[in-house]
Amino acid sequence: MCSPGEAPPGPAPAGDLPPEWETDDERMAFLFSAFKQSREVNSTEWDSKMAFWVGLVLARGRRRGAVRTCLRELQNGFERRGSVPLGLGTVLRELLRRGKLQRESDFMASVDSSWISWGVGVFILKPLKWTLSSVLGDSKVPEEEEVLIYVELLQEKAEEVYRFYQNSALSSHPVVALSELRSLCAGLCPDERTFYLLLLQLQKEKRVTILEQNGEKIVKFARGLHAKVSPMNDVDIGVYQLMQSEQLLSQKVESLSQEAEKCKEDARSACRAGKKQLALRCLKAKRRTERRIEELHSKLDAVQGILDRIYASQTDQMVFNAYQAGVGALKLSMKDVTVERAENLVDQIQELCDTQDEVAQTLAGVGINGLELDSEELEQELDSLLQDSSKDSLELPAVPHRLPGAPSSDAELEAELERLSVSAGDPAQTTPSASSEAKTALGLNL
Repeated sequence: MCSPGEAPPGPAPAGDLPPEWETDDERMAFLFSAFKQSREVNSTEWDSKMAFWVGLVLARGRRRGAVRTCLRELQNGFERRGSVPLGLGTVLRELLRRGKLQRESDFMASVDSSWISWGVGVFILKPLKWTLSSVLGDSKVPEEEEVLIYVELLQEKAEEVYRFYQNSALSSHPVVALSELRSLCAGLCPDERTFYLLLLQLQKEKRVTILEQNGEKIVKFARGLHAKVSPMNDVDIGVYQLMQSEQLLSQKVESLSQEAEKCKEDARSACRAGKKQLALRCLKAKRRTERRIEELHSKLDAVQGILDRIYASQTDQMVFNAYQAGVGALKLSMKDVTVERAENLVDQIQELCDTQDEVAQTLAGVGINGLELDSEELEQELDSLLQDSSKDSLELPAVPHRLPGAPSSDAELEAELERLSVSAGDPAQTTPSASSEAKTALGLNL
């Protein structure tokens, strides 16, 4: 990205820039100006400008997904109408101070690795000015070509590489060739330099270790997401060599199978052409090839059997360790527990339960206000009350709809009045006043 002879990326897309980038010239002129020598001159303006550029620089790195940057790349990315921000160097120095950025040279020096030269000529020798910058610390403004690393982004991408490997077919054994791992992570790492930086980060976190064996680098991963990697031992190297032998034997078997098929086709062609001797030679070559394939198959089966036994022994060791840990935990949990103490505890519990039952029975036998009542006497008294109540009960007639002798209409009243008049004497002697008095006597208001 910022190596010599490497073309810097173009300006940032318009969507990656804040709204005032194109609309507020006055604001952008202030932001593109250099920082004051001292923050104390105007701390408000200084902090406002620093917050703007810090957020923009970090957001640009995250959107691009690149773990490396440099001053020149950022100046080119934030170019506006032919002008570049004059204070970016101060911004990068502040990010270095906060730990958001780190010099690539300092990062490589912080990792204890014997293979930091990589053996493939990826990293160039550090210039003298990088050495001086490490002596001066982060107070020095980075040079235009000095490579800086986004610390958080590097950690996130290293974690992504680790998880990607754990979910791949290569994770059947923790040891893998560096070249195979590079091919596996081609989609995650845009270039080889970034790939090696991610491996250095994983090595710094004690999750991978790398060893050079017979001119080839092999990588050992930690087992589990939060485990620490153990040093490379003879078993790891032996298993890796067996895996390489298995791969080579499989490739050889595939190649010989294709060769045997070709001999068979040549024999058919020779038969059709009437070349009997040539067809016989092709068949003999086919037989020899098939015998070699059978030999290689037997060797391949033997290698695979050894690998299966090694994997089984590793599983057995893991189960043994789990059992051992379980036994230790069980011993600690049962440290103060004995059969005698358990029996004594059970006896105490039984004794307390018996005491509780006696207390409950005693409390239940005490009557209210000191009166002790016999339940049998209460039941006999209740039966006698029920018998007396059944003798005293009377059958009452039904309630009439109206009282007897109470007429309910004018016609009935007139008829009743006539009957009363006849029974009293001569009807002629009855006067209207008497009739009226009789009606009043009956309590009727006609």
